Amino acid sequence: MATENLTPLRNKIAILIDGDNAQSSLLPQMIVEAGRHGQVTVRRIYGDWTTNSMNSWKDTLNFHAFQPIQQFRYTIGKNATDSAMIIDAMDILHLGVVDGFCLVSSDSDYTRLATRIRETGIFVMGIGEKKTPKAFVNACDLFVYTENLVAEKKAAQQKQSHTKKTGKSKEGKEELDPMPILTQAFEMTVGQDGWARLDTMGNNLYQLDPGFDPRTYGQRQLSRLIKNLKDQFEMRSQDIAGATIIFVRMKE
Repeated sequence: MATENLTPLRNKIAILIDGDNAQSSLLPQMIVEAGRHGQVTVRRIYGDWTTNSMNSWKDTLNFHAFQPIQQFRYTIGKNATDSAMIIDAMDILHLGVVDGFCLVSSDSDYTRLATRIRETGIFVMGIGEKKTPKAFVNACDLFVYTENLVAEKKAAQQKQSHTKKTGKSKEGKEELDPMPILTQAFEMTVGQDGWARLDTMGNNLYQLDPGFDPRTYGQRQLSRLIKNLKDQFEMRSQDIAGATIIFVRMKE
């Protein structure tokens, strides 16, 4: 990948997560959903990190480079996380450092925040459970239900376990499997026609893992890595504005 040019992503997205009202196990899928609309530059999770209920977030937030925002519960039964997240969102909005927001919660308290962001002409999407009040859902430009993410995650895991091959190199070393991260990057990039631009997919790979390098998997370029996975991907090229663009598609 070091020898291939990456196209800059136009939009920058802030993903703000109410840790009290979201599932830590779905964080990779949340990043994929937000990453479909731009580069996730601001990553924050809000909650009272002194409570046991936030323990499930600690390992995954470090892996995905999320900033934990501490908010103590001043009164029993009251959720101070809402206020902290809303204040931060307005600060980010007025700084003008992002082009869109992804608000992760099933709480109706964020309805006015989503409406206020959309009033400025800024894209806002939500991620939450199907129990999320319709007012919050309709205040967003786009809303993704976590139940659908759970179903996708299970299907991907089943497909991976079905197609995974435990191979070894000629030197007897166990080969690494690039498919999990390639699949995530593809899902972030794919268009309605089922094809994804390879250069944009490369950008999304860096979003998911800044240390991604095709040489880790024995190839000098991303295009060669994809070409080598003939059972999983197909490729085509197209001339656009005098440049040859490579597209990829996952096989069923």
